[in-house]
Amino acid sequence: MQGPARCSFKVLLWALALAALLQLLYLSLLSGLHGRQQRSRYSELFGGRRGEAPGRPSEQQKEQLKRALASGGRLDASGQYRIYTDMLGPPERAGRTPDLVLATHTSLSNLHQLQELLGRWQGPVSVALFAPGPAEVRLATLMLYALGALCGPVRQLVSAHLVCHSGDLAAFPELEDRAEFARLKACGDVFAKLARAGAGRRNYALGANASYPNNLLRNVARGAATGHYTLVLDVDMLPSKGLREAFLALAAALGAEGPPGVFVVPAFEIRHTRRLPGAKAELLQLYQVGEIRPFYEELCPRCQAPTNYSRWLNLPLGSSLNIAYTVEWRDPWEPFYISANSVPPYDERFKQYGFNRISQACELHVAGYSFSVLNNAFLVHKGFKVPSEFHAQKDAENQRNKVLFRQFKQELKLKYPSSPRRC
Repeated sequence: MQGPARCSFKVLLWALALAALLQLLYLSLLSGLHGRQQRSRYSELFGGRRGEAPGRPSEQQKEQLKRALASGGRLDASGQYRIYTDMLGPPERAGRTPDLVLATHTSLSNLHQLQELLGRWQGPVSVALFAPGPAEVRLATLMLYALGALCGPVRQLVSAHLVCHSGDLAAFPELEDRAEFARLKACGDVFAKLARAGAGRRNYALGANASYPNNLLRNVARGAATGHYTLVLDVDMLPSKGLREAFLALAAALGAEGPPGVFVVPAFEIRHTRRLPGAKAELLQLYQVGEIRPFYEELCPRCQAPTNYSRWLNLPLGSSLNIAYTVEWRDPWEPFYISANSVPPYDERFKQYGFNRISQACELHVAGYSFSVLNNAFLVHKGFKVPSEFHAQKDAENQRNKVLFRQFKQELKLKYPSSPRRC
């Protein structure tokens, strides 16, 4: 490249960098201004007269939401998304160390599933909620506040985080929306409204200009579990009963000896959701009559094959939770697992459908982690996964992420140069 051309190119790069810096500065200033506006709007909407706020939320709840909104959130590493953490404050039952936190993610269309998940888990849950546009951000803020005000289990157990596009700002509902709060009298009313709002909608079908940032959401949800173990699940899955307590007992018995590892929880899917098994004996009965099958058996059997379902299903039934066997990772396995929260984060470049969980499991393998399958623990996805129920862009998204996955694997060679493992 000749001298004048090289100089022009450098000037162009500096101009682009300056433009990006000015845009980030503008968004930061906008966040601060927005926070001051929210303090004023909050006092108007929840001014104190009986009936103007659902369930007469405590002053502590009000102050926490004021602080969350006043912060303006923070931008993610890409600058594309805005993140509001701890919208409801820390759970009332927070503080046990170490604990096992269930980290999950969803859009508004599936947030109603949190009710059954809380009933089954009965322990700390961290949920990252994605709202892809201004109207959704407004509704999400309203519904999170209503859940915190009216639902005891949510107040006691849930850390709630809101993720939206960087250009959107979370705000309290307008004054004319007081009637919306007035109609919500109890916890069941809030979840019923969420179920109606989500009817017929899917997480990934968000419109042409919105991508569901599943790996960013997983990392945001995991962020509330510092110092704890985590189980990262999709919100429409249920764990076996007593899994949290049983795992904590196992972890205490094992201690922290040996190489790093994760604990695989075999995943299944059930045809009819009216009878969701809680214990392995129940699951085996449903498996025998074809009501339950391995997760992704029809869509991608290779994605779960290393779990070795045949071996797991034929293990002797036992009363305690233990490691049944250890398996080697192989492409394209994407297990669900319990781990220390220090495991590598999910790569946030993966969005929509395809390779988002595979990429993280691949990195664990290259980083030297072992995969130990638990004997009595399991997960159940509500409904059989079938091709006809996916959104129309699924295959195109999968192909785009496949290209990114090839790049990701090459990057791992540089990130872990001394590792003999590849994926």
